[in-house]
Amino acid sequence: MKHIYVNGKVYTGELPLVQAFGEEEGKFVFAGSDEEAAALAEPGDKVTDLQGRFVCSGFNDSHMHLLSYGSSLSAARLAAHTGSLKEMLQYFKQFKTAHPVPENGWLMGRGWNQDYFTDTDRMPDRHDLDQVSDTVLVCAVRACGHCLTVNTKALEFLGVTADTPQPEGGRIGMDENGPDGRFFDSAMDQVYHAVLPPDKEEIKRRIRLACCALNSYGITSCQTDDYCVYRDIPWQTVNEAYRELEKAGELTVRVYEQCNFTETADVKGFVEAGNITGAGTEYFKLGPLKLLGDGALGARTAYLSRPYADAPSARGIPVFSQETLDEMIGYANAVGMQTAVHAIGDACLDRVLAAYEKAFKEHPRKDHRHGIVHCQITRPDQLKKIAQMGLHVYAQSIFLDYDNHIVKERVGEELAATSYSWKTLMNMGVSVSNGTDCPVEVPDALASMECAVTRTSLKDHTGPYLPKEAFSVKEALDSYTIRGAEASFEEGIKGKICPGMLADFVVLEQSPFEVKPENIHRISVYGTYLGGKKVFG
Repeated sequence: MKHIYVNGKVYTGELPLVQAFGEEEGKFVFAGSDEEAAALAEPGDKVTDLQGRFVCSGFNDSHMHLLSYGSSLSAARLAAHTGSLKEMLQYFKQFKTAHPVPENGWLMGRGWNQDYFTDTDRMPDRHDLDQVSDTVLVCAVRACGHCLTVNTKALEFLGVTADTPQPEGGRIGMDENGPDGRFFDSAMDQVYHAVLPPDKEEIKRRIRLACCALNSYGITSCQTDDYCVYRDIPWQTVNEAYRELEKAGELTVRVYEQCNFTETADVKGFVEAGNITGAGTEYFKLGPLKLLGDGALGARTAYLSRPYADAPSARGIPVFSQETLDEMIGYANAVGMQTAVHAIGDACLDRVLAAYEKAFKEHPRKDHRHGIVHCQITRPDQLKKIAQMGLHVYAQSIFLDYDNHIVKERVGEELAATSYSWKTLMNMGVSVSNGTDCPVEVPDALASMECAVTRTSLKDHTGPYLPKEAFSVKEALDSYTIRGAEASFEEGIKGKICPGMLADFVVLEQSPFEVKPENIHRISVYGTYLGGKKVFG
């Protein structure tokens, strides 16, 4: 039995819009006019009147952290209380009272951003979190996920002192009295190792929680980096959790796992166990080797080719040496595995591009779809190399909502003038998908698309930043549908409303083509469908 939808504004992946489409057994069977739909209908078919609503392929967030998002939904949500340090600490105290922490447990929160504090211009330190509790272990993670702060009791529990050596690829914050409670990038691992990891059933609960939230934003597919959330949980357990959810019919988002590892030996063990890009099902599939190349711009840990304009003593933190990047990317390329490397700073991007060049010289590949995640601070010479090597770019247009306020003062006028240049890359023929890096940002696909189109911030309309880099509405939609499918080698099965494709789609109350660009983020999601079945609405 077919389910036919009529009287809509349907974006098939091409313009003009059509009025109707049909679905049967989880796949699209038709897209066209209402008259054609009427001719196609047979006795027993179900017909739904869309009442003029807009429909497109389900949104695909091409880089996020699904398990981490589910975990953040269970922790203190600091992002909504980061207007001032005082406000954040007050909320954190209230959360502690409402959510008692068991003995040796941790009070966890995520989402603070010191650039939004109105009462101070610094990051919180251990003394601040001591106000939340001096008897409970407290950890507050910055919005970007590249910095966290713990209280004094946690420092004592961790055994971190002024004599603790600095780790490679990270930094432990110090002041004149010793550790200040701040941990950056790989230094954060020693904190996370001390947090009791969830068991498999709790992992599944957090995945379900995150999927439900994603569906509410119209998301039906995501490409997610989960292995790094809890380093003490083996990747096998994470994969088992997903597959058990799929078997039980509880996985409401199609998942392409960006497999995060930090050692070549671990990648080899993973591959030798039979894991390779593309292995899996339409619901849970293994994707690229994911590497974290540097930090974040907001925390000044993104690795730049020159000192930060507003902090001349800092250039950021490279997580890997050139030799390690060469080794890991070279191995993945040689065995036929896709790779996706986080690179925010231009110095980090130099290293990543050099590693790709070396890998291609040793083992040439045509349709590798290796990529750059974020690709924010860039120079013209780097953009040309990305296009020449046929790399995929995983953009986060939503980052402009915050970065519009800081990018020029962080990196200076010269670098800022050639950064976040995703439209330039598209014009060079590069496939550019979109996402939110959730939980760095909420997984609001429409808000991210608005930033792509307007290049301004959502609330105060700061910008536009480099308006020549603005996407058209069609390009923004495609970045969340067609291009996302290209990132996972799945453009043949999803990303468009056309016969034979998976019937993953979202129904919106208004058309992004008709509202003012600054109102795209205000469009409501009316319904979200996975394989023809409603999962939200």
